[in-house]
Amino acid sequence: MSEFLIYSKRCFIDNKFIEATLHIKNKKIESILDGYHHLQGLSLFDYNNLIVMPGIIDAHVHINEPGRTHWEGFHTATRAAASGGITTLIEMPLNASPVTTTVSAFKLKQEASINKLHVNCGFYGGAIPNNDKDIEGLIEAGVFGIKGFLTHSGIDEFKNITKEHLEAIAPILKKHNVPLLLHCELEDKNVPTVIDPKNYKEYLNSRPQHWETNAIELALNLQKEFDIKVHIVHLSASNGVEAIKERKKITDKLTVETCPHYLYFNAENIPNASPIYKCAPPIREKQNNDILWDSLLNDGFDFIASDHSPAPKDIKNLENGDFFKAWGGISGLQFTLPIMFTETNKRGYSLEKLIPLLTSNPAKFLGLHDRKGALKIGFDADITIWDDTKNIIISEEIIEHKHKATPYLGHEFKGKIMAVFVNGYQILKDSKIIKENKGELLLKK
Repeated sequence: MSEFLIYSKRCFIDNKFIEATLHIKNKKIESILDGYHHLQGLSLFDYNNLIVMPGIIDAHVHINEPGRTHWEGFHTATRAAASGGITTLIEMPLNASPVTTTVSAFKLKQEASINKLHVNCGFYGGAIPNNDKDIEGLIEAGVFGIKGFLTHSGIDEFKNITKEHLEAIAPILKKHNVPLLLHCELEDKNVPTVIDPKNYKEYLNSRPQHWETNAIELALNLQKEFDIKVHIVHLSASNGVEAIKERKKITDKLTVETCPHYLYFNAENIPNASPIYKCAPPIREKQNNDILWDSLLNDGFDFIASDHSPAPKDIKNLENGDFFKAWGGISGLQFTLPIMFTETNKRGYSLEKLIPLLTSNPAKFLGLHDRKGALKIGFDADITIWDDTKNIIISEEIIEHKHKATPYLGHEFKGKIMAVFVNGYQILKDSKIIKENKGELLLKK
């Protein structure tokens, strides 16, 4: 079915909800009609009072294929994305093997994704020591940005970079106007000695706020000196909020994201011996997270991303409970929308402000804002339909990503994804996947 209609009393168009009928033709939004219309000869999807919005764009996902598919893979990750209303995701460069730091590795990753993409998928390239000469090739091959770590990434193949490495590649990034994505933690020895590795507070104290703020200072100075696009991924330290806010007053080349787990969980409530909650930077205390919320509610973050980073139970060290030996990463790709809707709704934050954080804002960051992230004529027919009156309880039975271990298990949220269209194909109906392999491989042009 290449031509059809979608109707709802609540279509999110031009940052407001209106009653409208979307005319879909050849994978695109052909036209938008005010009110209810049933054009002769065309099938109509009547969603009544359900929310019809642009498909969610998750700009920070770890998929691990090729090389570590026992952690996660394109098939399972993009099924999880589809079930969560995500129609486009961008995959990080460090968890596959080989890591995506050369053009040849990038081609291997693209080949590995063939016939496994149930939503659209693009990629970042990686910056590691001594791959300066690979950066331009990666950009020209179509990556959406270059990711670097200022601390150990957890993957020995993907070594952290220094200020000097960043200065070496900055002119290339400037030339191509491509963002540098930075994991902002700068290690030092100013941390307490670990006595009990199963104690969450000890893990939290081992990655203090000043590691983040020192790295953020480096990132802001680099952005200023070279006038490049810099993106700070997964901000968790509230002490970094003000410096970012001040720099953003001066330049539009600085962006920042945070993640649902930094906003939903608080360190005080994390049990000891539960590395299912481990991530880096760590989930911090409620006082810290309240400041993150204040920043979010006052337009301090450009977008929300899941930072989905699963691992097998043995690598997460769930039985032993040692935080320091466990893989750091939260599995949550499928549940960003209900988590964020539930929590923003509690705080009086409108859907009109939340939806852009999940759609048009990441589209703009990725340079996809001329075709994705909004319900506009000529845009790709990537559309998410959901019920804001229904609750979901997260259980293993509904989780689509490879490993079911997630700190969200058993939690209840408001907002249920009912239907999803990717490139004009309905892939989700009544919250069940009905069609696969309709996603496209995206290359930055």
